[in-house]
Amino acid sequence: MNQDIQPLIDGLNEDLACEYAAVITYTYNAAMVSGLARPILKEFFEREAQDEIKHASYLSEKIAALGGTPVVQPAEVKQAKEVREMLENSIADEEATIQRYLERIQQAEKAGQYGLKIELEDMMADESNHKEELQRLLNDPRL
Repeated sequence: MNQDIQPLIDGLNEDLACEYAAVITYTYNAAMVSGLARPILKEFFEREAQDEIKHASYLSEKIAALGGTPVVQPAEVKQAKEVREMLENSIADEEATIQRYLERIQQAEKAGQYGLKIELEDMMADESNHKEELQRLLNDPRL
């Protein structure tokens, strides 16, 4: 096995655990969000959960294809009660994900995994778009 593959697999497993946590968090947020923003935010959180499921599925498949074993435990899940806190936590999580994917892109290139690099860039673009949308929602003065 290429010596650059194991650190990549380990990193992808970290990403996978965080994607699982994101699915749980967005699902929880969709259920718990209340107030006037509920109709909009519930749908938003449900859509985000579906995107994160797609990311988790891809990462699982790639880890297995690289010879690793995908993790099954999520990273820590934050349970916010207030809408503003849900949005702030989600923004922080998206920022952390973007930083991890930047690192993973470099690892993928170093390991000669160019298809993975491109997929990670696409996933990072998704996360950047999620973060921007969350920031716009957070700017609503009613929250």
